Amino acid sequence: MKQWLADDANLAYYNQLKKIWDDSRQLALTSTVDGDRAWQKFQQRIRPAPVRTGFGWMRIAASVIIIVGLGLLAYWVFNDRAKEMTVVAQKAVLNDTLPDGSVVTVNKGSSISYASKFKGETRQVALKGEAFFNVTPNKKKPFIISVNDVQIAVVGTSFNVKTINGNTDVVVETGIVKVTRAGKTVELKANEEVIVNAKDSALTKEKVSDQLYKYYRTKEFVCDDTPLWKLVEVINEAYNSHVVIGSPALKDMSITTTFNNESLDQVLNVISLTLSVKIIKEGDTIILQ
Repeated sequence: MKQWLADDANLAYYNQLKKIWDDSRQLALTSTVDGDRAWQKFQQRIRPAPVRTGFGWMRIAASVIIIVGLGLLAYWVFNDRAKEMTVVAQKAVLNDTLPDGSVVTVNKGSSISYASKFKGETRQVALKGEAFFNVTPNKKKPFIISVNDVQIAVVGTSFNVKTINGNTDVVVETGIVKVTRAGKTVELKANEEVIVNAKDSALTKEKVSDQLYKYYRTKEFVCDDTPLWKLVEVINEAYNSHVVIGSPALKDMSITTTFNNESLDQVLNVISLTLSVKIIKEGDTIILQ
């Protein structure tokens, strides 16, 4: 073996093969094959036999070529596997670019999972929480989001998806989105939305009534004849606060205004002045009375 390795060309072959072997072993950690034993057999296999005819060296060369081929094949196969990627927005909104160039804005407390390479006939993404998708068009390879027991399919569009307490809300800004659940499908166009209730199989689309769903991207609360209860829901999400409506009569009072990246106290002050309600603070709870 030492005499064979004394030749510079043989040594170069040996080092190259050993690197391929080591890399393929790292990529195949889950394999049940005894790597050390296999490497010993490999060393024995390339050890030159005490035959000085041309046929002996041809057999060695053939063995080397076969091993190189198998090593490269293993290397390519293991490297070609798509890795699972997960993006988690814990305390802040995050932007992420997917393998196809689509851009996703993930709201805090939410996460998305997808393959590092979109293979096959679809582009699959799993969502927990809320995110806004701006999908790169590709009619031959639909973009599909799985959330709860709902599937959302598009070919290139922009839309918002939110899931809370098992319910799923889809709002479309541009293009066409298909929402499917339990064999039923509804098609949404721009400025349309559907709220999929966890306890109801109905899929009923309706016109988007306000722009509050954009708040985590635009830092604005746009209210257009918006009921107070809906604004309070968004306030609590955005500021991680505990604002409650103390009187049932106040819940459906409407407000039309725009809050642009203002503090919670400023927002509450405008609500108080606009709707003539009192702000009562009891510990961490804020009561609109």
